[in-house]
Amino acid sequence: MNRPSLMFAPLACMLATFCAAAAVQSPDEASIRQLENDQATAWNHHDAKAYATLFSEEGDVVNVLGWWWQGRAQIQSKLEAAFSVVFRNSTLTIVDVKTRFLTPDIAVVHVRWTMAGALSPPGVPPPREGIQIQVVRKHADAWLIESFQNTNGVPERPFPLAPTGAANKP
Repeated sequence: MNRPSLMFAPLACMLATFCAAAAVQSPDEASIRQLENDQATAWNHHDAKAYATLFSEEGDVVNVLGWWWQGRAQIQSKLEAAFSVVFRNSTLTIVDVKTRFLTPDIAVVHVRWTMAGALSPPGVPPPREGIQIQVVRKHADAWLIESFQNTNGVPERPFPLAPTGAANKP
């Protein structure tokens, strides 16, 4: 091995160790990731009851249209109606899950998703991709969703620049 290679060997070793450590999940992170996998499974089976059990009794949902469903029973009821027509042929795929713990028993979770096969009301584009933000809380040994906000996504583009000479006017 030549001298420059020897100089970078410790750095490469440290980087490999850091990357390996970052890939290791805590048991709670693994449980939250499983919660998100269970979400996709319940959705893809169009099982409103199984989906609703991922929420605490007081859990709530703000869906992509801004409709606010409060409590596990209402979440189940609204999804039963949605699965009968609008989402009857839909498939949800969880693409990415990022978890940030606020306390050992409370976390904020960002969930990227894609969807195929959903219908939508006239004038509303069908959901294809988006981000959920969830507040999850550990109940005994199970993580449940306390609050859930879903947003349809579109590819990010730069904000338009103001025309030359234009002041910041409302």
